[in-house]
Amino acid sequence: MAMLPYTLLAVVVVLAVSSVQSDAEPVRIQLRLAGEKRKHYEGRVEVYYNNEWGTICDDDFDMSAAHVVCRELGYLGAVSWSPSAKYGKGEGRIWLDNVHCTGRETSLADCPSNGFGVSDCRHSEDVGVVCTQKRIPGFQFISTSSNDVETLDVRVEDVRIRATYSQRKRVPITEGFVELKDAGKWRQICDEDWNMMNSRVVCGMYGFPGVKGFNTRAYKLLSQRRKKNYWGFSVNCTGNEAHLSSCRMGKVLKLVGNSTCVRGMPVVVSCIPGRAFAPTQSSGFRKAYRPEQPLVRLRGGANIGEGRVEVLKNGVWGTVCDDNWDLKAATVVCRELGFGTAKEALTGGRMGQGMGPVHMNEVECSGFEKSLTGCFFNKDSLGCSHEEDAAVRCHVPAMGFHNRLRLGGGRNPSEGRVEVLAERNGSLVWGTVCSESWGIMEAMVVCRQLGLGFANNAFQETWYWPGDVSADSVIMSGVRCSGTEMSLAQCLHHGKHISCPKGGGRFAAGVSCTQTASDLVLNAEVVEQTTYLEDRPMYALQCAHEENCLSSTANPADQGSYRRLLRFSSQIHNNGLSDFRPRAGQHSWIWHECHRHYHSMEVFTHYDLLSLNGTKVAEGHKASFCLEDTQCDEGIEKRYACANFGQQGITVGCWDTYRHDIDCQWIDITDVKPGDYIFQVVINPNYEVAESDYTNNIMKCKSRYDGHRIWTYNCHIGGSRSSELDDFPGILTNQLQRR
Repeated sequence: MAMLPYTLLAVVVVLAVSSVQSDAEPVRIQLRLAGEKRKHYEGRVEVYYNNEWGTICDDDFDMSAAHVVCRELGYLGAVSWSPSAKYGKGEGRIWLDNVHCTGRETSLADCPSNGFGVSDCRHSEDVGVVCTQKRIPGFQFISTSSNDVETLDVRVEDVRIRATYSQRKRVPITEGFVELKDAGKWRQICDEDWNMMNSRVVCGMYGFPGVKGFNTRAYKLLSQRRKKNYWGFSVNCTGNEAHLSSCRMGKVLKLVGNSTCVRGMPVVVSCIPGRAFAPTQSSGFRKAYRPEQPLVRLRGGANIGEGRVEVLKNGVWGTVCDDNWDLKAATVVCRELGFGTAKEALTGGRMGQGMGPVHMNEVECSGFEKSLTGCFFNKDSLGCSHEEDAAVRCHVPAMGFHNRLRLGGGRNPSEGRVEVLAERNGSLVWGTVCSESWGIMEAMVVCRQLGLGFANNAFQETWYWPGDVSADSVIMSGVRCSGTEMSLAQCLHHGKHISCPKGGGRFAAGVSCTQTASDLVLNAEVVEQTTYLEDRPMYALQCAHEENCLSSTANPADQGSYRRLLRFSSQIHNNGLSDFRPRAGQHSWIWHECHRHYHSMEVFTHYDLLSLNGTKVAEGHKASFCLEDTQCDEGIEKRYACANFGQQGITVGCWDTYRHDIDCQWIDITDVKPGDYIFQVVINPNYEVAESDYTNNIMKCKSRYDGHRIWTYNCHIGGSRSSELDDFPGILTNQLQRR
């Protein structure tokens, strides 16, 4: 393995005396965090000794030693430590072994050990640590006596973009002076050695994908009137760093009072926000120009700017295998989608498993590609399964959405009555939301806006959650959301003209949120392969008739007549991160004597036959008479079974199969004329149960019926195909399709 570049390393210079070295000879050491798939505050611990970098063996290493390491690097302490080369195997010598710290040492070199270079370990035992993200206030990260300062990383307490007075009311703040907090004070950076790569990193960490120019003269005049307190170093970024703390230090800046940075001024950045975050969105050309079909999208994420990465190829959406998945590739995805740099490159299906093909494997990006499809990758994804689907978490702009919404009265911060901040009579006041038409889609937006994940439930009565009495008045009504909005204010609503017949109080809207949700997906291939017609006499359909599984024309039909049924099997997978459970409690399930089973949901699926213009020509519905784990992936145990009034649901990684030969597993097409149709199945059609993705709850097939036979073909899940499948296939091979 090649030596990782210094830009990935967290380094600090310390002067210490080893407990096993001669007291007369001080030992100069440096510590750094290195390794694969890590954040800047975690990694493999490496020690620089005797002009050579080496690692530490995990033998006898503990949290006390981890605390010493993290504090030596300027963090408040350690969160955890990892044995067995979690962050990859290091190179060179294993400098320390059997390290024993009390936790009070100021340097790792003060801890007893076997001595430098005395070890019987291999690099498969390299130790790693995770430090707290908070820095030690006032910590002196750089020793100015060091002759290799430019090999060190930027280590400051905080970074901010300080907007000018005229820009401060803009949301998000995209332009201003860059300031670093060091030794407890905010300081400016001299721009004499500043470049666009540095600006690119600052904008990226604040959630912006690009950089633009600004009015230099105006900022020059403004800076001349301000008192300045410059930081003592310049900054040297490559442009690929996810955070300024991953950039290298530049040269030392000579601080000479008012004469500091005489040929320059404080650094200013101006960032380009993604389209969804633009302060003022131009609408003049929206009708004239159709937005381009995206090549990359995120699915299954609980919050804005995170999700499973999916790419479009040959008109079909597929996933990315996590082999070699890193922050560079993740950052390309984030910038492409209008966010900043990536906070995390997630592996192992952490955002749920996708369906369909795995389009990309072993992705390698330089970090400057415009799209993930421009990176090198291996189109052969043999050995990759959806358990290895890659995902990202991106830096997003600070929009302040969470400041205009709150939950009141709940038992925990993730539930309560929804209270919004709105302007009334020239002042901002808190009030409630009318619960009329309030549902899971609206609740999804609330939870996302507050950063609380997915909606678990939407409540139309909240009398059991006494919120702030001063916020009892209804100030928002008629709320209708598609579920994709970033804030409740972006949903359709009545505006200032409130209409809420029920009033607020006990009927105010409420939500409960959760960080994980289920995700039901129908296996389209099973439907396509099992579809057939059956003519069945009415006398054999009495139970199904009682449960409204036949067309209304069956009501006057005599017992000797026949109904023509379009039968099929359905296999419903839970690809989410939590079990799918009926919303109603077991005590409220309804017993159906005819079929001798309980219904846990009034309607679980809709089965429809549509004309080519979308009009229903036949329909059916499926009450969830038995939600259970029919089969599961290897290593997952079944949890739900309907027998003996058992618990109903579908476990993550399992699927429920409804065979073609059971009652109501059909559409009654007795009255349908021959022709071409669309066969449609919708799971969880009323959004009774929260899911991470509702777009894949719909399956559509093309059907041709000649009066005697039926052909069902081209079945696919909603969202699995390009919206312009015929003329925009996406990437055809390793290269981006030219248009």
